[in-house]
Amino acid sequence: MLNIKNKKIAIIGGGNIAYRKLKKLVDYDANITLIAPNINEEIYKYKDKISIIKDKYKKTYILNSFLVIAATDDKVLNQKISNDCKDENILFNNISDMYSDFIVPSSIKRGDLTISISTNGKSPSLAKKICLEIEGKYNEEYILRLNLLGDIRELVKEKCDDENKKKEILKQIINLSIDDLKERKKLYENKDRIQR
Repeated sequence: MLNIKNKKIAIIGGGNIAYRKLKKLVDYDANITLIAPNINEEIYKYKDKISIIKDKYKKTYILNSFLVIAATDDKVLNQKISNDCKDENILFNNISDMYSDFIVPSSIKRGDLTISISTNGKSPSLAKKICLEIEGKYNEEYILRLNLLGDIRELVKEKCDDENKKKEILKQIINLSIDDLKERKKLYENKDRIQR
């Protein structure tokens, strides 16, 4: 898990795999450029969120990138991109090689809740299957719960001096109902110090 907000990311490739990688990254507010001579029409859905360069790969396209994804259908080209990344100390993901610097897992994103599933490149379809199986479980209630727990955590950090009590409070509230969490938040907002 990396914070890629505003980071420069290059995706080399314009086919289905490049499209799938793009779909997973586009919601994280990265500065994404996709480079390929031929580009899948589906990719153009994101033309307002990414830059598209319709050209063959050139090393200059990846310079100063934070991450690069080599997602072409040419293993030799993917390896060249990986080697260029190594030379420039850029993190890379080579879809043709399990031994990349990072992976792009299957994930479920609901507000600030992100659940990622990885098979370490051995079976992306299994990771996707698992995602689909659990996706429906994490609905709007989980987003509300997460936001309330986050607000309460900040209040406890601010208003409680005892580290053990902080941990105890946060451990106790995790299973409270939404209504109880709302009440607890109001209670803590109105206190100068939190004892329990």
